[in-house]
Amino acid sequence: MFTDFTLARVPADGVELRVRTGGSGPPVLLLHGHPRTHTTWRHVAPLLARDHTVVCPDLPGYGESGKPPTAPDHEPHSKRAMARHCAALMRELGHERFAVVGHDRGGYVATRLALDHPDRVTHLVALDVVPIGSALARCGPEFARRWWHWFFLAQPEVPERVILADPDAWYRTAERPVDEDTLRAMHDPDTVHAMVEDYRAGLGVDRRADDADLAAGVRIGCPVLVLWAEGDDLPSLYGDVLGVWRDWAPRVRGRGLDSGHHLSEDVPEELAAEVRGFLAGSS
Repeated sequence: MFTDFTLARVPADGVELRVRTGGSGPPVLLLHGHPRTHTTWRHVAPLLARDHTVVCPDLPGYGESGKPPTAPDHEPHSKRAMARHCAALMRELGHERFAVVGHDRGGYVATRLALDHPDRVTHLVALDVVPIGSALARCGPEFARRWWHWFFLAQPEVPERVILADPDAWYRTAERPVDEDTLRAMHDPDTVHAMVEDYRAGLGVDRRADDADLAAGVRIGCPVLVLWAEGDDLPSLYGDVLGVWRDWAPRVRGRGLDSGHHLSEDVPEELAAEVRGFLAGSS
């Protein structure tokens, strides 16, 4: 667990983020996915803290972090806005340059951090994702069948009502238990609304940002490690996962791990070893 970590609330460009920090050494920022909170890193963070300063926030809108305002274009919940808050958090904590590890929705935020703040991100680790723009550009019937929740959660009003009618049923916590911190978040109406806004941004403002960068030749300059779950559907949906990432990052490498989607919970030791090796060996 988070032994010897501290828990705080830190202002970050207009949104207060709940953040847990520990360890010493080069800083690494860990960004969780949906519907988790920072506690998804509870088995990985202590392993990384042996030789890194580890920073684990709840993403803006998620968990007990502050909720960005709601806007018609959903920009306050965009990955660009979330990345801006995370960059401000790291500066507030005294970390001008840092590595970032992102899973699921946090992977999209981490990718946007590397694109928008290249002078600050030293390494990017993306877990079980390809960039949003690339995913949607390849969207076909099979993608829509498996990832239907992307399109449902982007609808106005209805998703919040459906989820909050029975959060445990929606998130199937009986099949895959989650920790109490995540469970509380899933039952909070403001958090559910913010998480849904994340998906609304994904199909609009986030895709437009990705498409514009790709067309303009903007690329990720730092070393990139992509790890995906062999028990999930990235390989079957995209085939050559690294091939998708090469459109964005010339310095990319990676592989699949024998895991389900939540790598930090399924294979924490293997994941931590991969991240530590990458951070130590890439420059």
